[in-house]
Amino acid sequence: MALPMFRRCSRFSSTCRFPLLLVDKASVLSRSGTPRLPAAALRAYSSNKVVVVGLPNPFIWFRTRIYYFLIRTYFDKEFSIDEFTAGAKQAFSHVSRLLSRCQFEALDGLVEKDLVGKLQEKCSLLSADYQQALRAEPDDIMYSTPGDVGIFYDDNGRKFVSILMRFWYLTSARLPDDGVEGTRVFKVSIGEGTSHEETKRLLTAIYEFQREFTKGVPPSWTITRIEHSKLLD
Repeated sequence: MALPMFRRCSRFSSTCRFPLLLVDKASVLSRSGTPRLPAAALRAYSSNKVVVVGLPNPFIWFRTRIYYFLIRTYFDKEFSIDEFTAGAKQAFSHVSRLLSRCQFEALDGLVEKDLVGKLQEKCSLLSADYQQALRAEPDDIMYSTPGDVGIFYDDNGRKFVSILMRFWYLTSARLPDDGVEGTRVFKVSIGEGTSHEETKRLLTAIYEFQREFTKGVPPSWTITRIEHSKLLD
């Protein structure tokens, strides 16, 4: 069994190098040690939501669209990158929760077998706070974008497609300031007029999904690569 939410559904760099964070009046977000965003930047966003706007590379964006066209033409006529992205976010949240709880047996069929063994070894060395930082609840996922795309054949003529996804998510896990490379610290105030603030970190994760398109093979995606903001190095 492997990722049932992906029934429909060669390598490039990420379509987005970094996220730009915008917030609304009801959810004030500021980077630690810097002024809050001006009120003018807080308009037109839904209540209690942090909105992340990506800055795509036009050339990479165009090339990945060519690969999406090839996938629809030669592999799956109903393939949709939007549908795939939605399913990938669900899978990312689900698998990250299992990792944070060290429920490795539940990863069977979702994550490549060899990768599960490596993850179990790495997670066993993490502190409770670092394990908590692996978890990404759906509401904590600020931004996601497809990255590398791969179409390839093996020596036996089997056909594969791989899509790498990048995720940015907030965590309230208690991490040392210099403990996780590449993280950003924010203070979040939920509710207009409240003085209560919660410190959160913006972490990144990379998950690669692979599906075999050989005739007769069940249409399912398997996770073949997992990286979490230096937590699993």
